[in-house]
Amino acid sequence: MRRPTIADVARKAEVSTATVDRVINGRVTVREETVKRVYAAAHELGYHAAGLIRQRLDANLPTCTFGFLLTKSDQHFYRVLGEAFERATRDSNLVRGWPVVEFVEDNASGEIAHRLREMGKRVDAIAAVSADHPRVTEVIEDLRAKGVPVFSLLSDFSNQYRAGYVGVDNRKAGRAAAWAISRISREPGKVALFVGTHRFLGHEMREMGFRTYFREYAPSFEILDSQINLEEPRISYEETLQLLRKHPDLVGINVAGGGMEGVIEALRDTKPRRNIVVVCNEITPETRAALADGVVTMVIATPIEQLATELVSIMANAVRGTGDSPPKQTFIPFNITISENI
Repeated sequence: MRRPTIADVARKAEVSTATVDRVINGRVTVREETVKRVYAAAHELGYHAAGLIRQRLDANLPTCTFGFLLTKSDQHFYRVLGEAFERATRDSNLVRGWPVVEFVEDNASGEIAHRLREMGKRVDAIAAVSADHPRVTEVIEDLRAKGVPVFSLLSDFSNQYRAGYVGVDNRKAGRAAAWAISRISREPGKVALFVGTHRFLGHEMREMGFRTYFREYAPSFEILDSQINLEEPRISYEETLQLLRKHPDLVGINVAGGGMEGVIEALRDTKPRRNIVVVCNEITPETRAALADGVVTMVIATPIEQLATELVSIMANAVRGTGDSPPKQTFIPFNITISENI
């Protein structure tokens, strides 16, 4: 195949060849939006000067540092999420972005508040996974006053000072889990729900949607008191064993947050004879393997790359002050995975 030419790029970008030449050589100022169109066309066509055009584009962009405060560095999902944020920040065509990804191993509100305050001294905007707590709210309010917007990530905050929420609609995710268990179970029975902590509003919203769906459409099922696992596999393992011993009519388990590895391990160790419909959260090596061998029935997953791209774009526009204020809630449609589409 022949190599793409300036004429091909111009035709793709719907501009003149002279405009493409000006973008490449930088002899005359060209509007930023036009440069972006030319770059997109050159990149898509594989034009040899696409890298040079990107350099021209980047030279006019503001430099921003974005902070991402995540939890549980030992969990596969959060490590992959952090890597996606790094890529999305560096690849942004809105800013020359520098990512700062940090993990909080202790979800205590005091530790999260301290890390947020320290990160706020070094970055232009923050996205954080955090429980909702007055200590955290105080820091978010203080950072906002200093011009550092803080976005809630995956689980929302209940205060007016956060810049916005980006993640899946947790209430709908809870209802989807309830739909799966009620439809796939061979007969009604007891259903268990694992949440990390009641301080995570995302888990609270999933529980609300989960219980509401059963109350509305499947009242013959009995939803047990929620199990608090602090997103720890060890706790999930012990609580699952106890549930299996105590409730011989258990037909469903929904893990609304982390710690699903413990539930999977407990089911593999005990090999219960009765069919138990298990719905977990996020695709990891453990949940993928459990889908394949039938221990897990369905996984409700966050589309990580889409989330990262959308979040970085919103953060960039907030820092640059372009356009309208950031949306208060940006819902990313979740993915549903079963054994037949892994």
